[in-house]
Amino acid sequence: MPLDHQEARRARRILLAITLPLLVATLAGLVLLWPSGDTPVGSQPNPVDGPNFADATVVEVTGDAGEEIRAELHDGSDDVVPVQVAPEIFAAGIDEGDRIRVFFTASAMGSGSPYVFVDFVRGTPLIILAVVYSLLVLAVARVRGLMAIGGLLLSMAVVVVFLVPALMTGGPPLLITLVGASAMMFVAVYLAHGISIRTTTALLGTFAGLAVTTALAGWATAAAELSGVGSETSIMLNAMLPGVGLRDLLLCGIVIAGLGALNDVTITQASAVWELHAASPTASRLRIFRRAMRIGRDHIASTVYTLAFAYVGTALPTLLIVMLYDRPLGSTLTAGEIAEELVRTLVSSIGLVLAIPATTALAAALVRTAPSRHVRTGQARPEPPAQPELPT
Repeated sequence: MPLDHQEARRARRILLAITLPLLVATLAGLVLLWPSGDTPVGSQPNPVDGPNFADATVVEVTGDAGEEIRAELHDGSDDVVPVQVAPEIFAAGIDEGDRIRVFFTASAMGSGSPYVFVDFVRGTPLIILAVVYSLLVLAVARVRGLMAIGGLLLSMAVVVVFLVPALMTGGPPLLITLVGASAMMFVAVYLAHGISIRTTTALLGTFAGLAVTTALAGWATAAAELSGVGSETSIMLNAMLPGVGLRDLLLCGIVIAGLGALNDVTITQASAVWELHAASPTASRLRIFRRAMRIGRDHIASTVYTLAFAYVGTALPTLLIVMLYDRPLGSTLTAGEIAEELVRTLVSSIGLVLAIPATTALAAALVRTAPSRHVRTGQARPEPPAQPELPT
């Protein structure tokens, strides 16, 4: 079927009229909300650095109860000293050859060695893991993988340079999060997938899902009376940054947590529509929509339990503690720590479920305005024999 260039131009103008204001609003938000002056970033001293801290290598694990090890210091002296280690660290596992961080304190001499275990040194394995990940992405996805990694790095830069400092300064948390999320989407999506009608369709589907997720998260956190005080980290943060509301941070966390999966399903659905059109260029928009939604339903099912499994894994220690107590199941599920994870999962899942038909419908409406591979190469692709529609 020949491409209607007038229809294509009209589609591009419509998409530009929708996308350009979103981009301008994002850039304006970055300028207006950008943290200025001194921020709390770096205001606290490094808790594991100073003249009394040193790296060391474990050379011997001693004691039946395992509350002490011997380690060689890397402070220039190469002394081998006993180090006190908490029982939970031994339970997790500490072996000869492990690199650790130790702290010298004279007050601990009454109970044994003045050297106390602080943490493991993990730099090398983390670097190896990151290098392996990058090489695999480049080997499989090639240039597209390289651009995706670049988009990921720039998105993380938005978090580190804008989002976190702006939240620390006490600005409007939800507005800051939405602006940051929008900037991350524009950078990651267009850099990884290129600028096209298909990519813009997926981006608009992501924005639709983000709007639903934000509205539901705002209602759910207030209606369920979630305080955000579910961990020692939250309590510490409240003491160090009293001007930052923990419920607001919980809301922002829910919005950001669902962003990656949301973008994944919209990109996949848009790609599915384009591939279906390439395989059957003369198929009607309705038929393409129905076929793509069969894919979307499988995607909905898999993504919903993927999110649930991810949140269960994150909250597993909390789940174990809560279920130690003899209490009814309903009371367990509505406990503050578990309720936060339930709200996070349900809100993100609803946003995903609604984003898929929205993206599919928009993609089906626009797919015939972009040339298929066969049109670009000048090859004719005959329409296959009509097949009966399967039940939907």
